[in-house]
Amino acid sequence: MEVMWHASSFLLPQPQPQEPREDAPPPPPAALTYALIVLNQRLPRFAPLLWNRAQLRVCADGGANRVYDDMPKLFPDQDPQEVRLRYTPDVIKGDLDSIRDDVKEFYLNLGVRIVDESHDQDTTDLHKCVAYVSGSAPVEDKSKLCILVVGALGGRFDHEIGNINVLHRFSNLRIVLLSDDCLIHLLPKTHSHVIHVQLPVEGPHCGLIPIGAPSARTSTTGLQWNLSDTAMSFGGLISTSNVVKEDKVTVSSDADLIWTISIKKPIKE
Repeated sequence: MEVMWHASSFLLPQPQPQEPREDAPPPPPAALTYALIVLNQRLPRFAPLLWNRAQLRVCADGGANRVYDDMPKLFPDQDPQEVRLRYTPDVIKGDLDSIRDDVKEFYLNLGVRIVDESHDQDTTDLHKCVAYVSGSAPVEDKSKLCILVVGALGGRFDHEIGNINVLHRFSNLRIVLLSDDCLIHLLPKTHSHVIHVQLPVEGPHCGLIPIGAPSARTSTTGLQWNLSDTAMSFGGLISTSNVVKEDKVTVSSDADLIWTISIKKPIKE
């Protein structure tokens, strides 16, 4: 089975550029291309770091309010308008039933593209934004695209479940949902998985959840309580409150799993 690699290196401070040395090793394989989607919940403290990592930034409707209101709060010693100009989204997309008029006018005056999809009531704002990013991100090989989503966790439970459902509906894409406390992403059953845990910024608590369908056989390495061809299902065993013991975790399963791991504080740009 083909191996899929995962690493939350987007949470690490970006290295400072250095002059290349003649004896420098060859460059690593092409890195992932990141896109950022902002939903309508409070921005995590590391939102500026994710923003600077991303090559495409999309606000889902009321997510524009969050960027407008919350980004200046993350830079309390700076002029709010200068912060807003520095963190201007590329696109605002969704039903447009949550974005405030003053925020909409502000970004329109800056030339931000605003796409009204209120005619589509069968998909969520996150679904609409993921579909847009998938078709617009500057990368041809979608396996090299990673979509980071903030504001997807917390708030109304039905919204959270809807956002997790998007992970399953777009199981061919790398999508990571992030909050101040944790991140989650899908481990599709079509691959075995190697997770490189970024110990300075994440862990130790983690979990594996067969939220789409029961698993008859799941095996892991690198955890305090490893699974060995273990069955998991709602109403039975699920691997919550587990702990990473190594910086490399492996997972194989006959079902799609949700991987979640805690995020340490603080993370700074």
